[in-house]
This record gives sequence, structure tokens and C-alpha cells, in this order.
Amino acid sequence: MKLFYAPGACSLSPHIALLEAGLPFSLSKVDLKDKKLESGEDFNGINGKGYVPVLQLDDGQVLTEGPAIVQYIADQKPATGLAPAAGTVERYRLQEWLNFITSELHKPMGSMFNPAQTPEWKESVKATLSKRLDWLSKQLEGKQYLLGDKFSIADGYLFTVLNWAGMVKFDLGNWPLIQQYAARVGQRPKVVEAMKAEGLLH
Repeated sequence: MKLFYAPGACSLSPHIALLEAGLPFSLSKVDLKDKKLESGEDFNGINGKGYVPVLQLDDGQVLTEGPAIVQYIADQKPATGLAPAAGTVERYRLQEWLNFITSELHKPMGSMFNPAQTPEWKESVKATLSKRLDWLSKQLEGKQYLLGDKFSIADGYLFTVLNWAGMVKFDLGNWPLIQQYAARVGQRPKVVEAMKAEGLLH
């Protein structure tokens, strides 16, 4: 398998999942500004949407959209417990988390990278994010991870998005439980390995 990624982007989530699952894969870095691979190849030819992540399967098919990709990865190695079994209520809980992260956290947090956004617009985004994080913090009370005591693909995704907070100058200081959670996930050996591979840690 091959993961097309941009350092620190949402593709960090499937990168973490691949390492946690112990699956063999290669990495292909994408310049999202120019839509080019390091080889000079046009990335739009691989994913017409023009963004990462993209997972190229061994048979040449490509899978896009982070929440779909991480579930595919987890299902290749069910024994790792990265996702509950398909068809169980627990699996739908996982999908509930993936949907929440992608729509309510990823989209607004990611939008703050846009230099064209006005300060007023950013303040309104921060207000919405603050409400979401108030709720998230309550969900983390007494838990190590989103689904309880076991790390799942949802944690790798949430960690990835929370990691953007410093980059867009969004202070997580009001949510100590979320800060502790992010630090806990960030210390996992495979998370450290993924971040080092992307040049995010030295």
C-alpha cells in the first residue's frame, strides 16, 4: 500500500493507523500548493479532489477520505482492536466519533489555515470550536481514549486535528482534559514514529 500525505495534514491520521496496525506501506509526499509529487507527477491524476489523504491499495485502487481510509486500515488487522467489529454498536460509536471529528472539528480548525479569512470570521470559528470542545472535554472525563481504555483510529484522527491548534493560534488552555489527552496520544511510540517520519518531530 502507498499513503499519499502532506506533513502534518489530516493524512497523519492514516499514517498513525498504518503504523499502529503494523501493515507494510510506503509514503509519497505531496506538495498541496502545487499539487505535485516529489517525482514531479501531477497529484490531481491520483486524486481529482486535489487533497490528501489517499491510500493506494496493492491492486492499484485508490481510497480517499480519512474516516474511510482509517476504517479500511483497521479492518485489515482486526486483532489490533483499532476498530470494533463491523455491525456492532461499538463500531457505530466509532463512526459517530469519526463523523464528529471530521465535520465539527477538522473542518473549522482546518479552515483557519486560510490566510484570506478575516479576523472576525476566525473569531466566530473559535466560538463554535469552543462549544464543541466543551462537549468533548465532558466526554473524556474518566477515560483514557474516546472509546474507553483502548486506543482506536478515532484517537489518531482527533490527535491530528488537535495538533493544528498551535499552528492556527487556537489556545487549548481552557480544556486541560483535552490537553492531557493529546499529550497521552502524542507519547504513543507509533504516533512519535509517524510524526518523526513527516518531519514534525526531531
